[in-house]
Amino acid sequence: MTIQIGDQMPEVTLRIMTPSGDHPVTTSELFTGFKVALFAVPGAFTPACSGIHLPGFIARHEQLMAAGIERVMCVAVNDVFVMNAWGEIHEVGDRILMVADGNADFTRAVGLDVDASGSGMGIRSRRYAMIVDNGELQWLGVDKPRQVVESSADAVLKALGANGAS
Repeated sequence: MTIQIGDQMPEVTLRIMTPSGDHPVTTSELFTGFKVALFAVPGAFTPACSGIHLPGFIARHEQLMAAGIERVMCVAVNDVFVMNAWGEIHEVGDRILMVADGNADFTRAVGLDVDASGSGMGIRSRRYAMIVDNGELQWLGVDKPRQVVESSADAVLKALGANGAS
């Protein structure tokens, strides 16, 4: 079952890259005490993810912060090294925390996994975005396959009551 508005984030361990290397981090550490805009992609380096989704959040970062977001996170069912390299290529810097869900633990726990074995990609995440305040889901936008609409940075800004167009 897919996570619902008002639900707490499930407790799982994910991975991020830090200056000292690969680091495990719990969802409690990522979400507690922060208003977070999280967006999930089916895979780093894939066309829509690299061409539309991630660049949209990079471009709208300042607007998201101005609208009350304290942390922007990107999660994918990829390993931490892939997520780090993808972030470096797109020059995300400290604007977007690139989070690896290599085993799809978070993705499955929120009920947004999809079997992409037919495309040779195994278990992946659906494309979605969420606003999470202190660990509680406030808003969720899930895209249909091959779309970046409901989970776009502009959709998050609209949900926050901000104007995403500029």
